[in-house]
Amino acid sequence: AAKQTQDTPLPVVEQPSDAAGADQTDPQPDLRVDNPIDFPALKLENQDIYAWIYIPGTKVNHPVVQHINDDYYYLTHNRYNQASPEGAIYSQMANNTDFSDPVTILYGHNNINEAMFSTLHYFGNEEFFAANDTFYIYTPGRILTYRIFSAYLYDDRHILNSFDFKKPNVVLDYFAFVAQPDSLLVNARPDTKLTVSDKIVQLSTCMSDPLQANSRFLVNGVLIDDQPTY
Repeated sequence: AAKQTQDTPLPVVEQPSDAAGADQTDPQPDLRVDNPIDFPALKLENQDIYAWIYIPGTKVNHPVVQHINDDYYYLTHNRYNQASPEGAIYSQMANNTDFSDPVTILYGHNNINEAMFSTLHYFGNEEFFAANDTFYIYTPGRILTYRIFSAYLYDDRHILNSFDFKKPNVVLDYFAFVAQPDSLLVNARPDTKLTVSDKIVQLSTCMSDPLQANSRFLVNGVLIDDQPTY
């Protein structure tokens, strides 16, 4: 149902004409690019699908869903609304589906077959983290590019219920932590500087070690580009 590609399409930018002979009535160049995800087909498959996430270097290449009234439905159901232990990649109702919140959290299981968010754990490796710094979220009409700035072990608190991100000072304090986390397992880019106007996406999955059953592994990206699409 998706026209998947391995790379984000580059925008087609019109070359500037000679300023002296330019027609001032010419329309602005159309900077939209083709969206590689067939959202009309996906909506026929499941109305809850509202985005697609792709992380180069991992096996994360999945639709993103949000249930209309059950935050935990997709823990036990797949993208086709079938009962499944793999679940799906999903957000909860506390988040808008346009990625406009200061903090958006996407959840996915850590499966033994490397499905869903299992390969997020690659970012626990220092060399892999250093070499891979980008993920993409596709929505109808947009391609959002995120720079991965940290990955770390965290507790299992419900982040969106634990912090009031409507308050700028709370956002700034939280951003300061996620940029340079204090954790037993952490990779972070020291040049990261987040401002109150930034938008981040946190990708959350479980740990494989039973002794860390009450912990979560978070991979964090900040929005760096918002490309319009057809």
